[in-house]
Amino acid sequence: MTSRARSRLDQVSRHVDSKSFLAVNTPFSTERSARIVDDQGNVIKQKSQPQPQEKGPKKIEPEVPEPPRKKMSNQPPHATLLIPGPIEFDDAVLQSMSHYSESHVSAPFVNTFSEVLQNLRKLFQTTDAASQPFILSGSGTLGWDQVAANLVEPGDEVLVLHTGYFADSFADCFETYGVKATQIKAPIGDRPQLDEVEKALKEKEYKMLTVTHVDTSTGVLSELKALSDLVYRVSPDTLLVVDGVCSVGCEEIRFDDWKLDVVITASQKAIGCPAGLSIVMASGRAMERFKARKTRPTSYFGSWKNWLPIMQNYEAKKPSYFATPAPQLIHALDTSLKQILSRPLEQRFADHKAASQKIKKAVGDLGLKQLAAKPENQANGMTAIYLPDGFTPPDVLPNLLKKGVIFAGGLHKEIATKYIRFGHMGVSVTDPERSDITKAIESLKESLTEAGYKA
Repeated sequence: MTSRARSRLDQVSRHVDSKSFLAVNTPFSTERSARIVDDQGNVIKQKSQPQPQEKGPKKIEPEVPEPPRKKMSNQPPHATLLIPGPIEFDDAVLQSMSHYSESHVSAPFVNTFSEVLQNLRKLFQTTDAASQPFILSGSGTLGWDQVAANLVEPGDEVLVLHTGYFADSFADCFETYGVKATQIKAPIGDRPQLDEVEKALKEKEYKMLTVTHVDTSTGVLSELKALSDLVYRVSPDTLLVVDGVCSVGCEEIRFDDWKLDVVITASQKAIGCPAGLSIVMASGRAMERFKARKTRPTSYFGSWKNWLPIMQNYEAKKPSYFATPAPQLIHALDTSLKQILSRPLEQRFADHKAASQKIKKAVGDLGLKQLAAKPENQANGMTAIYLPDGFTPPDVLPNLLKKGVIFAGGLHKEIATKYIRFGHMGVSVTDPERSDITKAIESLKESLTEAGYKA
């Protein structure tokens, strides 16, 4: 091989050398070393430049310790997701999703599922052994189906309290199962008043009353304890069912103390686990109602006749099977629940309330209004914000995205083009290392200004 050819080959080889001579380019260092070669590909060693000698005694500089580096997420860079669910996830929760494949009836997995069911009792604050948790693969919507298919029968009457889009959907779900749903609707941003509810309960016998704890379309928070007291006083045989999809994990829920019969939720909101799990807590009274049915449950996959023995066996650490669960999601939920329960729940709720108040003050300072105008109606895990007159979500949301922040557009069909939604739940609120909330507030201010708004 000629010298010229060998030189050419050497130059090509350098480009495919697995041991690059370039230093890794990290966020903390952009310096790179380089080498110089002659026409034959030989490395030319550079002569080091003599350093000037200082006259007099050598000064000894004190060593300055490096400041501790801020904890960084291991997730790829991405815009911060601040919608009312799914939310940002903790690294450890996502890492749990990468658990190796295992049998859903193996002892290790059954033991994990048992822990998850027991920790759900703690999250819902129930110590009643007759209460029954359910975890099914599906979205929060599957909770509606479970309620409609297992706790009421075709022809039964239910009363649905309406604070937004999701009450309409729950009512539609009941109708699908042949159950008659009557709604009490409040003006947008408000909730049905207790005297209206009392009047309705006295006029007709309802098997069930449903309430959306936080309606994701409006950010309206419903008061549960006073409602429960009313139902037990006026219509004690009526089951009280709570749609807690956007509240469990960020709003206080005392399942036993408030005598709630059912709370449904999902994994991807304030619980802080990826989407895919429908979670239900049912009281002993609700389970007795289920067992006293005169007809079969009107769903197969969602039938508690099929799932009740599975859940009871899993909690008792006994392998059982009806349909295959989602092991990786169960592991993620296990991690998330352990993180939540590592601190007092009261502190978690206080953190969400403090973040919510900070956001709502910032919204007011910008001269903007919330859909939920009354403080007692305002959720702690999200804020629905009216845009200035003449503005629509496309005027603001793209600017937010450019700044690395994602909000949601409007969902209520009557006013969808007039507002946006800011979700503030989970690690974005509880992790002191994250600046998600502060960044989002500043980004909202800047995005409105860029769109032409003057506060």
